[in-house]
Amino acid sequence: MKNHLITPLDLRPVGRRVLNGAFVLGLLLALWGCAGERAPESSFVLLDGSTVSTKQLQGKVTLVNFWATSCTTCVAEMPELVATHNKYKDRGYVTLAVAMSYDPPSYVVNFAQSRQLPFGVAIDNTGVVAREWGDIKLTPTTFVVNKQGEIVKRFVGTPDFAELHKLIEKLLAST
Repeated sequence: MKNHLITPLDLRPVGRRVLNGAFVLGLLLALWGCAGERAPESSFVLLDGSTVSTKQLQGKVTLVNFWATSCTTCVAEMPELVATHNKYKDRGYVTLAVAMSYDPPSYVVNFAQSRQLPFGVAIDNTGVVAREWGDIKLTPTTFVVNKQGEIVKRFVGTPDFAELHKLIEKLLAST
């Protein structure tokens, strides 16, 4: 009687199809991004002591940027974030820069004051906000939230600012 065990050689075509399918699914999810995912209900404590919540930001297009003063990429992209904020702030666009828990508050305050950052700067001194937004570890990580409070895009690293501006224009035009 012949043994009908399947050998690993017999599984290779099936394994390749499964891996290819998983790759395609992963790629689609990556390209699809965060569309439709609700922004977490978070409270941001700003440098002036005031608090802003994601609930208060509904009806506005919001950029939430996790950064650190020790992150050279974060520091390098800050002038572009300022320019983007200034370009759209009068049209219902808000920028929040959230300093990571390991960033010394005095460094954050000094950076914000010396660069005259025109948008809200929060210090996430407990790390709660970073955890709420997906346990952010890499900086910069930037989220774009639509007027309905849904995350529509997440950038890890410096955003493509031309792409970001197109997205902001589209979101500001929508109702």
